[in-house]
Amino acid sequence: MNTAAVKELLYKIADDQLILGHRNSEWTGLGPLLEEDIAFSSMAQDKIGHSLTFYELLHEMGEENPDKIAFLRKSRDFKNCQLVELPNTDYAFSLIRHFLYDTAELQRMKLLANSEIDMIRERAAKVKGELVYHTMHANTWLKKLGNGTEESIEKMQVALDQLMPYALGMFEPSVYEEELVKNKIFAGEKILQDLWWNDVRKIINSTKLVLKDISDYPVVFGGRTGEHTNHLQVLLEEMSEVINIDPNAEW
Repeated sequence: MNTAAVKELLYKIADDQLILGHRNSEWTGLGPLLEEDIAFSSMAQDKIGHSLTFYELLHEMGEENPDKIAFLRKSRDFKNCQLVELPNTDYAFSLIRHFLYDTAELQRMKLLANSEIDMIRERAAKVKGELVYHTMHANTWLKKLGNGTEESIEKMQVALDQLMPYALGMFEPSVYEEELVKNKIFAGEKILQDLWWNDVRKIINSTKLVLKDISDYPVVFGGRTGEHTNHLQVLLEEMSEVINIDPNAEW
């Protein structure tokens, strides 16, 4: 087993979950409906819990403890895709991001639930169960607003067009891609993207939203190799306020 390859895989999964968890938590108290306020808060808590699961695996492999990994790294050391770090704008933006990301992450966990590495397979199987409910939530609201009023459809379409290039950045190949696939650790980003695209098309085609051919969208890569927007460092500074005040604080 190539330890570096496995660590990179775990870092990008955990970093995605941590950052999006914090972005979703920003809807607490601000949701358009009480049930959505509760839903996004609950999903945020789940995602941060998922990130802890994978940071703990990294710690077992010799990395720093989860608190240091999550809150004391610089933005250039994070492996998350740029999609998850973008600031929230309106609810349509956050809902489309939720739909695009969780659709991919559910498929990622399904693939990892067949990994040759026991510790990854076990964690992925557990996380997969919770992500089923996240995607059910996303799909329900996507269909409702994507078939709703002229205003809701327009806002959802704007968000979809804006976020698709960043969503495609989720599938940036690893430098260890060939090795991960060969050793049956992970099926690979290409297979994941194909599964995701089939799911996305199915749901979008049940609405009045318009989805272009996948090749017609530009792709925003870079996050997996430490190239981030300025928004990430700002968010990390906010996230690390507590641990900087009290280094012994716990999750």
